[in-house]
Amino acid sequence: MTTRQRLRSEETKQAILSAAGKMFSERGYDVVTMREIAKEAGCSHTTIYIYFKDKEVLLHELSMNPLTELKERFLTIAAQSELPPETRLQEISIAFIRVCLLHKSMYSVIFITKGTRVDQEPELAINKIRLELFNQFGHTLQQCLQLQINDERLLAYNRIFFYMLQGIVTTYSQTDEPLDDIMARLHSTFEEAFDSLLIGFKSKLAIGG
Repeated sequence: MTTRQRLRSEETKQAILSAAGKMFSERGYDVVTMREIAKEAGCSHTTIYIYFKDKEVLLHELSMNPLTELKERFLTIAAQSELPPETRLQEISIAFIRVCLLHKSMYSVIFITKGTRVDQEPELAINKIRLELFNQFGHTLQQCLQLQINDERLLAYNRIFFYMLQGIVTTYSQTDEPLDDIMARLHSTFEEAFDSLLIGFKSKLAIGG
């Protein structure tokens, strides 16, 4: 393959990924077909299968880099054992919000599409890494709340905490305000939300909830 052919092949691949990301975000993963993606990308419905065998491969290609980036950030924070767990919980929460809003047009595609239950073993690679991220929140919450790993309340609190984070991301996913401006303006508010929820969990546990 010549340099020009390789370049053209890479351009076609990127056009397909761009078209898939745009259409998944706007219309939903389940609705869009491979034929429609090919048309949007400017290639034939047979050419697209040279690069991607199905929509799941496209979803994997679109999602893994941001998910891996976030996982690495979580691991870096988790390794800072000198920090109190409450501080680590705040930091991974801010990291989650930042990465989600950095990819806000693709947020639902990357973090939600083809999602599975968090209490079952996933099959897709993207769901395995999504579960790892969710479990990192759970592990940090466990340390904050001093619960046993098998305490059923931990999963419930982890879900509630995650609902809050997704609510924050959804609130700002349609804004044109630059990410750095959002984070600078609302960082303290976000931290107040994390603290308030954590205080609520601790209070509930203290009274036997």
